[in-house]
Parts: sequence; C-alpha cells; structure tokens
Amino acid sequence: MTSRTKRNVLGVLVDATDYATATDAVVTAAHERRPLALTALAVHGVMTGVLDPAHNARLNSFDVVTPDGQPVRWALNLLHHAGLTDRVYGPTLTLHVLSRFADEGLPVYLYGSTEETLARLIPALERMFPALKIAGAEPSKFRAVQPGEDAEIADRIRSSGARLVLVGLGCPRQEVFTYAMRPLLDMPLMAVGAAFDYHAGLLRQPPPWMQRAGLEWFWRLGLEPKRLWRRYVILNPAYLSRLAAQKVGLWKARPPAPATERPATFSV
Repeated sequence: MTSRTKRNVLGVLVDATDYATATDAVVTAAHERRPLALTALAVHGVMTGVLDPAHNARLNSFDVVTPDGQPVRWALNLLHHAGLTDRVYGPTLTLHVLSRFADEGLPVYLYGSTEETLARLIPALERMFPALKIAGAEPSKFRAVQPGEDAEIADRIRSSGARLVLVGLGCPRQEVFTYAMRPLLDMPLMAVGAAFDYHAGLLRQPPPWMQRAGLEWFWRLGLEPKRLWRRYVILNPAYLSRLAAQKVGLWKARPPAPATERPATFSV
C-alpha cells in the first residue's frame, strides 16, 4: 500500500483498496520480515479518530486502513470517487490472509480476547485451514501494560516463529496495541476486531443482505443492546453529519500528521 491509496474520510486516512491488495500487502511484509500495521475501520473506528486527535494521528500512521463498514466504503466513493464495489471487512480479510499463510507455510500468532474464546477459535481455524501453523496464542490481560512487559510480549511472539500477529482487543485498544508494538516486531500486525468472536462461533454473522445494505450495526445492536447502544445511536448520526459537511465543504476535515511517538501506556 502507498500514500496514493490513502483518502481523507473525516480526517482519518483510509485506503481505497480491496481484499486481494490488502492480503498481498500483509503476505509480502511477512516474507520480507518487516513491520506492517493494518486495521479495518467501520464507522465506530473512524469516529474514535475524529473524537480523539491523538488517536487519529496514530491511525494515520498505519500502513493499511481498510474500509471495514459499508458506510466507510460509501464515503470513499462519495468523497473521492474511489469506485469501490465492496468493503474490506475485517473478519473476511482475516480468512483471506490465513488462507495465504496456510498455503505458504507462514505461522501466525493470536493475541487478545479470552482463554475461552481462543480455545474455541484455534480448532475452528484449524478446521478451516488444515495446513495453518498457529505458532502461539495469548489472551488479553485486560489491563494496562506494565514497565518492560511490551518487550516481553514481543520476545514471546518473535521466539514463537510467527510471521503475523492477529490482534483481537476491540476498538480502539487493538489499534493502540498494534501501533505501540509495531516498532518491536519484524512482522505484520492486524487489528481484526470481532473476527475472533465470529470465527470462534460466539457471534452470529448478519444475513448477506444486511451486510450489503450497511445494516450490520443494527444486527449487532440487536445482539448486544446494552453494550453497543451508545456507539450506534450517538456515533452513526455524528458520522453522517460530518460526512455531509465534508462533502459540501463546510468542514475541511484536515488529517493530522501521522504519529511517531510510542504511547506512554496502552492496554494488553
């Protein structure tokens, strides 16, 4: 991915890309043993950047930011005439990447979620991709990193032989973790959001027609109303109003410069 694919959506730089291109970027970085940070942003992910300039700067430093939600794809097409025919949905991109890693014998490391989720996720992935090499798995500690702990985590990942880290900590914790750990690892990190829960069978996917219509948020709200109502009831209208303001020129939505300093603390 290059700066030529980056487009300004409410000040967050999102790549006008597709599954094949994003997958190639991850696989190439793994073969070349170089760091790469990828995240897939839906409306909630974009709005975390809009409402937090420091986080926006971190997002703008990512190598690849895919349009996870249909409204983000629509924004790329509306604002920049990107001509995208499909979003690049995190859980689906995860399967594309794992298929390539299985075919090419590249091991992966799973970081985040709970022991119970990982215990269901690992055999599910092995059933889907019998040749997949899972080098290691580590659940979240659900707390802030302790002094020196980030280096210890990086050492465990490197010593496992992994060539990719899938990070499932939830937005925005997973993006901060990915940003903070990128300088310590010679491999790509993918912040994959709910992919762990979906592929472990703990969350049901919405029907395809709801996904195409951009109504996945409504499906998830119905499944987890107490946890998600603020995210969707407040942030969705805010996203649409800011998108309209950017489109008509009432708001310039200037992207902050990419961040370069590691955060003083972050969740592990």
